Amino acid sequence: MTRKKLVRLLFLLVALGFGAWAVAGRWTQVADAFARLSWPLMAGSLVAVLAALTAGMLMWRALLADLGSPLRLTDAAKVFFVGQLGKYIPGSLWPVLAQMEMGKDLGIPRSRSAAAFFLTYPIYLASGLMVAVLTLPVFAGDSVARYAWLLLLLPVLVAALHPRVVNGVLGLGLRLLKRPPLERPLTRHGVLASAGWAFAGWAAYGVHLWLITAGLGAAGPRALALSLGAFALAWCLGFIVVIAPAGVGVREVAMVAALAPVLDGGTAVAAALCSRLVVSLGDLVCAGLAGLAARRADAVPVTAGGDRPARRDG
Repeated sequence: MTRKKLVRLLFLLVALGFGAWAVAGRWTQVADAFARLSWPLMAGSLVAVLAALTAGMLMWRALLADLGSPLRLTDAAKVFFVGQLGKYIPGSLWPVLAQMEMGKDLGIPRSRSAAAFFLTYPIYLASGLMVAVLTLPVFAGDSVARYAWLLLLLPVLVAALHPRVVNGVLGLGLRLLKRPPLERPLTRHGVLASAGWAFAGWAAYGVHLWLITAGLGAAGPRALALSLGAFALAWCLGFIVVIAPAGVGVREVAMVAALAPVLDGGTAVAAALCSRLVVSLGDLVCAGLAGLAARRADAVPVTAGGDRPARRDG
């Protein structure tokens, strides 16, 4: 085994260990809540999370393709999902470092991998705030009034995502780091395509939380709308409050406030903790499935002419 493969194996084992610990560490907190959920609801919630995570991968893939590095689906899934396990390791840079290293083997310049990674966050933040604005003021009312200041960020984020602004910031950053400029600038099509996948992801996350709240006693259209806004608000607030690792605690408080009109405090806390546990489990499942799919794709035999199938698709 080469040194590079050994380092990657170690990263994967450490990330999986922290991920499994994150799941196991919360189980005692949510065991009673999960006991109230039927297996179909739990399975449906996990499937919705897998769909949301897949949408996130497709958003990142769209950005990377627009910047000049289109990837076949299996390669994109492996780099994205395995790299994302790094968020369970203490420290904020492990996911991007892992994606940069794995992307390099596929011919992706490190600067391009980093640009695509960091661009996902303002797109998630802007689209998530839009989802929260469209749902919570109408259905949650005063319970989320304390978070109204987040609305001030929305026009700033939308303006900041204009391709001219993004390309200017990326160019300045690369010059300051004494790195070569990006070969291809980000286009409007890339921003819109990635934003479309982001909205699809928020919809799936909302369904995931709604299935949990339905099992805990809050079903119906209002609970669905609140679940959409609650998850988006919780993620955005957790991202902004950087002093909380992975938004722990901050997200749960915001989610409980948004769900207050349909769930009492204790039940809303249980729903928030169940949601975090299911999302963590989804991360592990996606990473495992992506790794297996990539290995099977890499094992495809060469053709009679001595060529291997193209590394890009879709």
